[in-house]
Amino acid sequence: MNKIIVVRIAGKQGLTEKIKSTFKLLRLYGKYNCIIVPNTPQYLGMIKKVKDFITWGEVDEKTCKILLEKRGKLPGNISLTESYLKEKINISISEFIKEFTQGKKEFKDIPGLKLFFRLHPPRGGFERKGTKQPYSTGGVLGYRKEKINELVQKMI
Repeated sequence: MNKIIVVRIAGKQGLTEKIKSTFKLLRLYGKYNCIIVPNTPQYLGMIKKVKDFITWGEVDEKTCKILLEKRGKLPGNISLTESYLKEKINISISEFIKEFTQGKKEFKDIPGLKLFFRLHPPRGGFERKGTKQPYSTGGVLGYRKEKINELVQKMI
């Protein structure tokens, strides 16, 4: 799969202007927001710049579907529904997710959909040492590979 999910773990305090502008470009406006981006060198460069404040990894179809169904929002903070998708682009959520993971569709193809998802803190807390350590040494931040899906599902 060629999509990466990025979750912002740290807040806004003490960030340099470069980091703030990178978060704005990634559409990660606040703590516990997430986005799904293509695995391209441009996005990987932005991820590398803010790596001390985020966690990321490869997203699977199941997590994409749950995010879109439960956290997909339209203007006015209205939830995305199956009927809205059928009306606007004549496709179901399951079909859209399959095409999305294959790279045929993008979230911007859904008219009015906000391109970021707001999440809760993880149920049961973070399973590791804390939010200031990299994932490789037992913390939360950094690259998680497929384990990011477990974290995001705890946060939905």
